[in-house]
Amino acid sequence: MDERQPALHEVAEGVLAWVQPDGSWWVNNAGAVSGADGTIVIDTCATEARTRRFLAAVRAATADAPFRFAVSTHLHGDHTHGNSLLPATTVVIAHEETRRGILADTIIDDCPPVWSPLPDWGDVTRRPADITTAGLTVTTGDRRVEVRHPGYTAHTPGDLVAWLPAERVLFSGDLIFNGLTPLVAMGSVDGALRVLDWLAAFEAEVVVPGHGPLCDARSLPGVLAAHERYYRFVQETAVAGRRDGLSPLAAAQGCDLGEFASWADSERLVFNLHRAYADALGEPFDLITAAFDAVTFNGGPMRTLV
Repeated sequence: MDERQPALHEVAEGVLAWVQPDGSWWVNNAGAVSGADGTIVIDTCATEARTRRFLAAVRAATADAPFRFAVSTHLHGDHTHGNSLLPATTVVIAHEETRRGILADTIIDDCPPVWSPLPDWGDVTRRPADITTAGLTVTTGDRRVEVRHPGYTAHTPGDLVAWLPAERVLFSGDLIFNGLTPLVAMGSVDGALRVLDWLAAFEAEVVVPGHGPLCDARSLPGVLAAHERYYRFVQETAVAGRRDGLSPLAAAQGCDLGEFASWADSERLVFNLHRAYADALGEPFDLITAAFDAVTFNGGPMRTLV
């Protein structure tokens, strides 16, 4: 198998993880849970082509069982644009903040020139949730999927995880980026730090992160510890930058990435610093300014594979 190609992994009987290398901008992980009453989809993908490939793989693995429910872990288009390609009979579940964010999405209509190549979305449209929740249980046959919200903003205000208690499998969404730079532009650095203990408390045997390789019980503590070090690095860089009168971009340009230099999408530091500054100063977060500052830090448009 070409390890650079997306692949469906059966992480427990009937529990499928769709892992898309290399996990960078707009290239996410998703999944599905199969049971006697049909399939529960966990997230979709950014583009028509990627989503159709994912859904076809799930159909092949589940004898074309119907897609009964789809859980959107958060609002970002790499996890939600493909919702529009699900059957009309599939019930989409998300947090209310995710529904609101999908409806407000403008990138799907007119993507700014901050990525290269610009994503080719194909035939996808906004499809928000049919049901909004901060916590419920979805079943298929005797299989339970618990949909939970941490109770505060982390990666986004509407982060949901999908937890299978019997199989001890956790779909974390973008609360975990395994091996590449996390993003909290639409969330909270403090909340992203706080949520790490919440994730650890599940004591999962397998974690399907929003981006990057799968985690198991042995590797997860190290992955969470690396996230903690990174978020504390962001906090410390923000404090020093504000003390020295630096903009978020200048603070990013002047710092040493250290162990995080090898992580893909290092320009996300600029987004994260903009968020840390905005929260510390009680000011609105300016996504457009942060994005163009990230392009400046990167020396050109941010890299995509879609």
